[in-house]
Amino acid sequence: MNPVPHKVAVLALPPVKTFDLSMPSTILGSVVVDGRAHYDVRVCAPDPGPIDAGIGVDVLVRDGLEILDWADTVVVPSTGQRRDADPRALSALRGFAATGRRIASICSGAFVLAQAGLLDGRPATTHWGLAEEFADAFPAVDVRPDVLFVDEGAVLTSAGAAAGIDLCLHLVRADHGSAVAAAAARATVVTPVRSGGQAQFIERPLPEDRGGSLAPTREWALGRLDRPLGLPELAAHARVSVRTLTRRFRAETGVSPQRWLLRQRLERARAILESTTLPVDRVARESGMGSAESLRVHMVRQMGVTPSGYRAGFRVG
Repeated sequence: MNPVPHKVAVLALPPVKTFDLSMPSTILGSVVVDGRAHYDVRVCAPDPGPIDAGIGVDVLVRDGLEILDWADTVVVPSTGQRRDADPRALSALRGFAATGRRIASICSGAFVLAQAGLLDGRPATTHWGLAEEFADAFPAVDVRPDVLFVDEGAVLTSAGAAAGIDLCLHLVRADHGSAVAAAAARATVVTPVRSGGQAQFIERPLPEDRGGSLAPTREWALGRLDRPLGLPELAAHARVSVRTLTRRFRAETGVSPQRWLLRQRLERARAILESTTLPVDRVARESGMGSAESLRVHMVRQMGVTPSGYRAGFRVG
């Protein structure tokens, strides 16, 4: 018997951006394995019917807020309702969140989640150009303007426009593993995981550093994750000081070199767990995590699951 597809409601609050509005169905709708769709995506609005898409056309929305009762996940894409979101939508989101089901936003959709009080005391992100306005309007939210998305478990937020693609692929990866997310990325011709964050897109009067990008050093490191790598080795490859490396690395990726390395090693470990039957201690060595115990500690801390538990849930083939 085939499992029931994960049900996703996309909440459209006019004016909407058609690119952001279509993103969940484009990415999640491409997840088909053995002829079976893994997601059922529907769009809803407080007032079904034509809604303003802000480009001289309307989008026809057939479903109302009642489908939030049906949904497993709600996604709120970009909207012009940054201060005055429809009270009916805010009430529906609060009720949905109270059940513990997953809520996500794309770009200015984070303003709607914040108006509903769902981001208070949490880290969250939105488009970097709106970050200052967002922080001023919602001081209880820990705004992270330099990242592509923030995963707080049941509540996720993403940065502007194309960062919604990163968020949707992250949802697929969390639900079905890296191999299925990579297949969805190939189907939609996008990068499965973008290294870096919004920092590389933020407008600045002058560049923070006149040196070249650290992308070659990151690429070099990705080929050596199974070996000891620290700040001295990375700095030597980039031909800069450790201090300069750390500053430029954070400016380009939004995280420290150590944090970035840990993320890449965990991604490598996940891919090996999904695609092989290698013992966990071998997986730990090949991903650069050192020992099975170290891998277990980091996976539990970052993902809430042990290596063996992850393999049981996401092993392909």
